Amino acid sequence: MENIIANSVLLGAVVGLILALTGAGGAILAVPLLLFVLRLSVAEAAPVALLAVGLSAAVGAVLGLRAGIVRYRAAMLMAAAGTLFSPVGLWVAHRLPNGPLTLLFAVVLAFVALRMFRQAAGRKLEQATGASQSTHPCQLDNRTRRFVWTASCTRALALSGVGAGFLSGLLGVGGGFVIVPALKKASNAPEHAIVATSLAVITLVSASGVISTAIAGRMNWQIGVPFAADAMAAMLGGRQVASRLSGHRLQQGFAVVAGLIAIGMVAKIAMAA
Repeated sequence: MENIIANSVLLGAVVGLILALTGAGGAILAVPLLLFVLRLSVAEAAPVALLAVGLSAAVGAVLGLRAGIVRYRAAMLMAAAGTLFSPVGLWVAHRLPNGPLTLLFAVVLAFVALRMFRQAAGRKLEQATGASQSTHPCQLDNRTRRFVWTASCTRALALSGVGAGFLSGLLGVGGGFVIVPALKKASNAPEHAIVATSLAVITLVSASGVISTAIAGRMNWQIGVPFAADAMAAMLGGRQVASRLSGHRLQQGFAVVAGLIAIGMVAKIAMAA
């Protein structure tokens, strides 16, 4: 047991450093690390990862709230929709065999890796060819800098919350890779407001998933607490280093590592078959 706790502390530090260097999306590597090092199943690793993701996102969300850049009404709507579907994801996760669930995670990880690599490599082109602000269902009021609420805006935000909530329960991911692109597509909010709002949603949805798991008695606190605590500490310390490094290069490096891990997960399934 001492070795398991020591390994969870070490893994937490690694995940925290990844979070500091790449942002909340880097938390998707928490589950694969727990699978390979601690030999947990996806259903066992997901709640532990979700605990670390939620606490880490909370730090960014609080900073965003203090700066006044979190669109909190949008975050509350998305989180409410996600909270409803996070237990559904948990329910499905505990009824799927570990092999198919691991394969599904590998597919999601590969998708995130590919998209992040493309974004890092061609961000300027993406900005130059982006959709006109007039096509966004959620428009910011020029005076108040808040969203003008319409039926299409409400629907777009709620659906993205549903997707993030379901995936957080199913795979133990915060859902930032769903929420951030959804907010970019649905709104004309600036990048820093989108990221801060995403972190607020991740915090609330992750909390619902952790609470649901704890109530069901499926949270491994002996691994989860040291893992999450060290992830938080490493993330806060790593922020000082991250500000001095190239964001695009970090994202590309993360994408390559994530892609290799996805391949390793598939290979592990094939060897076990």
